[in-house]
Amino acid sequence: MDMLVSLYDLPDSRDALSRLATGGVSIRRALPPEKHKVLDWVRNTFSEAWASEADVAFGRRPVSCFVAIRERSLLGFACHDATCPNFFGPTGVDANARNKGIGAALLLACLEDMRHQGFGYAIIGGVGPAAFYTKTVGAVPIAGSEPGIYRGLL
Repeated sequence: MDMLVSLYDLPDSRDALSRLATGGVSIRRALPPEKHKVLDWVRNTFSEAWASEADVAFGRRPVSCFVAIRERSLLGFACHDATCPNFFGPTGVDANARNKGIGAALLLACLEDMRHQGFGYAIIGGVGPAAFYTKTVGAVPIAGSEPGIYRGLL
């Protein structure tokens, strides 16, 4: 299913980013020279399909892929405007780094970037953890959106 989120009513991300920074984790836009490393990590940690979507995010200007990094190691990624304009995803956090606020910070970084582009709402495509998106940004399900954009995927 897909979910809809209001971009003009997002929670403030500064506290989350500050807490992560205290633990040595930074959230930032990925840089083009990192593309091969990020795509390899996404492919090996998650899937070839997600690596393909992240590849598209690297083709955007500015790049629409954000990364979570600690000591030059990737912990997570999040993209927007990859498969469809105004869609958030894919996103993922390494299994050993979950439940530390990294996923929420990556989500907010992307949604804030989308808001700065002028969108009022965003679609979170093909949602897995719906409760996470509802709790973190107030996302609501979009009726009739399953299987959504991924219908007929090879």
